Amino acid sequence: MDDQTRIELEAAAFRRLQKHLMEDRTDAQNIDMMNLAGFCRNCLSRWYQEAANERGIEMSKDEGREAFYGMPFAEWKEKYQTDASPAAKEAFKDSHG
Repeated sequence: MDDQTRIELEAAAFRRLQKHLMEDRTDAQNIDMMNLAGFCRNCLSRWYQEAANERGIEMSKDEGREAFYGMPFAEWKEKYQTDASPAAKEAFKDSHG
């Protein structure tokens, strides 16, 4: 497989993951993703921002989040984020604290 094809396939997989998280699994909370997988939507948006910055494209944290979430982060939180359970908060503290 040539490099361009590999890049296109990786980009397609990323877009599918993004769509899945943004449209199909809005119920999957970031804290639960962090506890289970060690990354969440915010991590993905930060990696996107960092990739842009590494290529000389100025992008703030908020701009990276909006690019990934497809809307301002505050709007996403209002629409989809629920309060984390005490157990989820404790698990996060234990694994990331």
